[in-house]
Amino acid sequence: MSQSSLVIALTKGRILDEVLPLFERAGIVPSEDINSSRKLIFATNLENVKLMVIRGTDVPTYVQFGSADMGVVGKDLLMEYGGEEFYEPLDLKLAQCRLMTAAPVGVDLSSGAQTGSRLRIASKFVNITRRYFAEQGRQIELIKLNGALELAPSMGLADAIVDIVDSGKTLKANGLQPLDLIAEVSSRVIVNKASLKIKNSAIREILGKLKSAVDAG
Repeated sequence: MSQSSLVIALTKGRILDEVLPLFERAGIVPSEDINSSRKLIFATNLENVKLMVIRGTDVPTYVQFGSADMGVVGKDLLMEYGGEEFYEPLDLKLAQCRLMTAAPVGVDLSSGAQTGSRLRIASKFVNITRRYFAEQGRQIELIKLNGALELAPSMGLADAIVDIVDSGKTLKANGLQPLDLIAEVSSRVIVNKASLKIKNSAIREILGKLKSAVDAG
């Protein structure tokens, strides 16, 4: 971490498309078009603020270890990573969706698994899924998949899935229905604990700008 500059790690992809206009309303504008550049670090109109654009799964790591002072990342990834290593002071209320269980239409997960004594659950959110079903007092066989989760039940790989649900259209198209809500998800600001002490005024100024932009809608 540089003592002089403030580095904010942003999540590339859909979240970035919603975050950049919010940052602009907060008066934080990258010095060049992020979407048309292959660079990963960008200067901004604020002399002491730089933006880093990386995969969402890496944002908590960069913030935890201080390579970034602040970050913007989905609540789902924070829950999966574990959030004890940094502060989470602000909900940007962007990229809102739900983390849910889902199963084939007509299947009742509470009545037991279709494929043996344990439910087979497919998800990329293995830590969240394990915690959730443990809290329910249910034993599961956990299958880690990084994509195409909706295929798992129809192909006999799993009884159900745990995934992000937006409109629910993808689930419906694949014969699935959303069941239990695990968490409401949106984009959150996280802050490195040491940075908040060392660069307190700069970070609080940025948080204030972002909060004003969120409150203004």
